[in-house]
Amino acid sequence: MATQDLTAAQFEETIADNDIVLVDFWASWCGPCRQFAPTFAAASENHPDVVFAKVDTEAEQQLAAAAEIRSIPTLMAFKKGTLVFNQAGALPAAALEHLVQQVKDLDVEAALAAQQAQGTPDQA
Repeated sequence: MATQDLTAAQFEETIADNDIVLVDFWASWCGPCRQFAPTFAAASENHPDVVFAKVDTEAEQQLAAAAEIRSIPTLMAFKKGTLVFNQAGALPAAALEHLVQQVKDLDVEAALAAQQAQGTPDQA
């Protein structure tokens, strides 16, 4: 599956309606973004069950601001509507492949339950 361009109007729906979504925040003037683009596109071909979306931070400045993008490229991964990865910088192909596999293997419900359990005091 090829990458898809994502606008602010589509962002929430895309995250909510798909099991796994990787979002690359980029700009055409950004050298590292241009270097990462073929790696991101190749990964999308290897994982047709994952949505690989791109947000042009110049065209979608409000969305980039809402996502608190401070540096590009920034890669975010969502699983079942939950942000599970957020990192600035281009990843090498092997690291991106490893990330995709980790997101696929992640049990979001168990991770959220464990996080909530740590945040609540034990009751006797």
